[in-house]
Amino acid sequence: MSKRVPKPKVECSACGAPAKIVRGSYPFRECGLPNVVLQGVELIRCSQCGNEDPVIPRLNQLMRVLALAVVCKPYRLRGEDVRFLRKYLKMTSDEFARLLHIDKTNLSKWENNHDRIGPQSDRLIRMMAVALGEGLGDELQNVIASFPRIQQARSTVRIDMDAANGSYQYA
Repeated sequence: MSKRVPKPKVECSACGAPAKIVRGSYPFRECGLPNVVLQGVELIRCSQCGNEDPVIPRLNQLMRVLALAVVCKPYRLRGEDVRFLRKYLKMTSDEFARLLHIDKTNLSKWENNHDRIGPQSDRLIRMMAVALGEGLGDELQNVIASFPRIQQARSTVRIDMDAANGSYQYA
């Protein structure tokens, strides 16, 4: 006969009321990208105030996969992509601009979508992210192979991530 393990009592981080753990989809806005959805992730859901907090067990691995999804996306990088990659590399805007040999005001314009990122700068940023990003070096050939598929049109793309196995797909 197996013993029943009692479920841990969970409270809402916003209001302190009792909350439930459920599985579902979560728009991962905290990463700084507008269109990332975590699929099949555990959520702490409060029926009292409506707050939802994701339970992300391997956050570093998730961020690495997300960085890879951004550098391999088939569209020109947008400002939020550049900002995400810069922060993933743990660089200030000054450090990142210096590596790109641009003025930090130019980087700011890119990151805020006030100026378009040229195709050469786009590819350089992708290469820097792979070369300097923790655990991404093995993907260098795949990233370079994806360059001919990069479309010049600015397009937003949703990234659906499976938090359990670290896979992603564009939607």
